Amino acid sequence: MTEVTAAPTAAALTPHQIWVRVRGLLLALLVLVVAGIALATVRSGDQHGRLDPRSADRYGSRAVAELLKERGVSVDVVTTLDDATAKLGPDTTLLVTSPNLLAPRRQSELRAATDNAAGRTVLLAPGPPSVRTLVPGVTAESAGPVAPRAPECSLPAARSAGDVETGGFRYTSYGLDTVGCFPSGGLPTVLLVEQGAGETVLLGSPDLLHNDRLANQGNASLALQLLGSRRHLIWYLPSLADSSATAEDGGTGGDGTSGDRSFADLIPRGWLWGTLQLALAAVLAAIWRARRLGPLVTERLPVAIRASESTEGRARLYRKANARDRAADSLRSATRTRIAPLIGVSSRDAHSPSTLVPAVSTRLNSTDDSVQTLLFGPAPSDDAALVQLADQLDTLEREVRTS
Repeated sequence: MTEVTAAPTAAALTPHQIWVRVRGLLLALLVLVVAGIALATVRSGDQHGRLDPRSADRYGSRAVAELLKERGVSVDVVTTLDDATAKLGPDTTLLVTSPNLLAPRRQSELRAATDNAAGRTVLLAPGPPSVRTLVPGVTAESAGPVAPRAPECSLPAARSAGDVETGGFRYTSYGLDTVGCFPSGGLPTVLLVEQGAGETVLLGSPDLLHNDRLANQGNASLALQLLGSRRHLIWYLPSLADSSATAEDGGTGGDGTSGDRSFADLIPRGWLWGTLQLALAAVLAAIWRARRLGPLVTERLPVAIRASESTEGRARLYRKANARDRAADSLRSATRTRIAPLIGVSSRDAHSPSTLVPAVSTRLNSTDDSVQTLLFGPAPSDDAALVQLADQLDTLEREVRTS
């Protein structure tokens, strides 16, 4: 018997088939990217300079900064944590516009610096993780709407301001010397915490500092009293570009030493969470689509198909896909199934080389290696080798039947 030459084959897709399969996904991705760019472009004008004392936009805070300067308060804008903590002192107020952007280790450094400075720290809309680190003993509850609210407290700044547009996060304290004002649902949205020689003010929402809201109700009065109680105001604007604010261990540390930063360290944490959510959504969508297919159902064919036509159709599919390996496996499996009962091998062991090969070799007085290669060998290297394999299998089966 002639041995069949082996070569690995694969059912490779043509470029046209690949394009047909992925064009829908690429179109959906393109639409998503275009929609994202368009949305970002539309909203970029509104969000520009948010809480920036140099911005005159509706969400900027230039109006309150100018009013503070008229009252003799110096306003120093900083964008890094190192610059903010370096200027702290008893006669300074530190305004942190986005405490939630600070990494936990940097929040701990900020808390230690403000405790030693004995000044005032104002935190705008700190969430639960930020509050636990920056003001231990205080917890942040779910955020609520911003609306005019009465002071309902003994804090002089709040009482003289009257009704103020507050809301957002609400705060509760345990075992601390605090004054809570402008309650929402029974919990204060403005909380003053006495910490040693200094104090910390938590504002549940930063809206009262926006240019378009400063003139409403008593917003301006409360803002000026909270931010203008000291001669110097440090206006800290954390950002994703501030390595000292967002980096956990990479970049330049608070002690001035530098370390290696990986690509993951350069990605803002919000993007990582967003990617995780998109991946989860993709998995759920795949499960949803798979369940729509339902279980396999056996149906009767509307017409009778001749066996020769079915065999020829399958052969053409194998040839179109260059699946000589699958065609060879199908031929060998059928041959093993037919010759097994002829030589006394059970159907359960028909596809076991250790059982079938010795039985066939004994029946035909041939070597185990040649039978092993023919019945369980590798895939043919080309179409000619596949045709030769089919002829050899037919010869083997006739020999078994006539022996």
